[in-house]
Amino acid sequence: MKRRLFWKILLAFWLTLFAITQGVWLLFELNRNDRPNPQRLMEEEVAPAILAAGAQAVTTGGPAALSSFTQSLPDNQRGRVELSNPADPVRPKSGDDLQRVVSRMVNGPDGTEYRLTYTYQGMPARRSLPSAPPEMLILGLFGGLAFSAALAWYLTEPINRLRKGFDRLARGDLEVRLAASIGRRRDEIADLGRDFDLMAQRLEMLVSARDRLLHDVSHELRTPLARMQLAIALARKDAGKTEQTLQRIEQEAQRLEMLVGELLTLARAEHGQRSQEDYFDLAGVLESVLEDARFEAEASRIGIRLQADIPDEDDRPLVRGSAELVRRAIDNIMRNALRFSKAGQDIDVFIGLDPQAGLYRVEISDAGPGVPDADIAAMFNPFVRGEDGGAGLGLGLSIASRAVMAHGGTVEARNRVGGGFTVAMAFPVD
Repeated sequence: MKRRLFWKILLAFWLTLFAITQGVWLLFELNRNDRPNPQRLMEEEVAPAILAAGAQAVTTGGPAALSSFTQSLPDNQRGRVELSNPADPVRPKSGDDLQRVVSRMVNGPDGTEYRLTYTYQGMPARRSLPSAPPEMLILGLFGGLAFSAALAWYLTEPINRLRKGFDRLARGDLEVRLAASIGRRRDEIADLGRDFDLMAQRLEMLVSARDRLLHDVSHELRTPLARMQLAIALARKDAGKTEQTLQRIEQEAQRLEMLVGELLTLARAEHGQRSQEDYFDLAGVLESVLEDARFEAEASRIGIRLQADIPDEDDRPLVRGSAELVRRAIDNIMRNALRFSKAGQDIDVFIGLDPQAGLYRVEISDAGPGVPDADIAAMFNPFVRGEDGGAGLGLGLSIASRAVMAHGGTVEARNRVGGGFTVAMAFPVD
């Protein structure tokens, strides 16, 4: 595997750190003041001190005393102190341009004037930069290399894991997760890993939902098709039952058409497609649904009670969207309540306006057996079945949930205290 980013970071930081260490050392060497300059030390301290001591000897004892003084000096200093005639020019003993001569006038004990000189070797002018010691080079090279390698690995290792995760995800492994492998980092790379996990989890849920939907749709389509095939086989055996067989085939064809229509409605609701979008009166749509539901409820001796807490028709705020899609949503929930209600029970319907929140609230409550708490969260999925394996809910609640959310609303379900089930919807008003 090519680690191009690793090598780029490594080389960039390594060269930068090496240049910084050598540059800091060079600046320190060029500007340090803790070590005196030999040339300046000789001119300002050593030469004046020797001349002062020699002048004291000449003043008190003459040339003989100076000779005694020079004998007390180190061997390399004895020949540098001399007495000369004040009229003689002051120049180095040799033609060496680096020799320097410092002199002063002094009088002997008899009043004779002498010139006392001190000659020393000067320092050549520095024409090149100081060379770095081996320790500094080793520190810059290997210390910078170790730090740069650690930093490059720290930055690129999680990126490589992300790349591998995306590669596994592209190959269809939807169970891949990266947060645990990235560790306890608290930076943007760790945030990216957590976002990757959320994306992978969402993709896994979507693919699982798609597969489950295809399986359930196939199962729902297989039943009416099998009945149609059975009816055709019976018609072939008994030509006298042709009319009855055709009615059966027509009935199953209508069921197929209804199922396909619900699938199309579900697809539009999931993608937020609101055909024929307009402003409509939610209370009027609800009343239309209840009018149809009462006709079916009367035959089953089920009561429907409506409680409305809304302004008059002229003062009602409107809902923006597809009235037909909202009608299908409310109708599906209403039919689900009728399905699980028994004769003599009532279905309570409430519609109210919350002006502070800017919402219409619609609740449909039945007195049926309710739903196990563990199944409530999944009941808005297509063809969901309870833990008892009983009858599924088909597509009705899925269509209702997605239709409400397509209008910017919310839908939730809960069991009623004392028995029954409630589905609550909220629609934003315009």
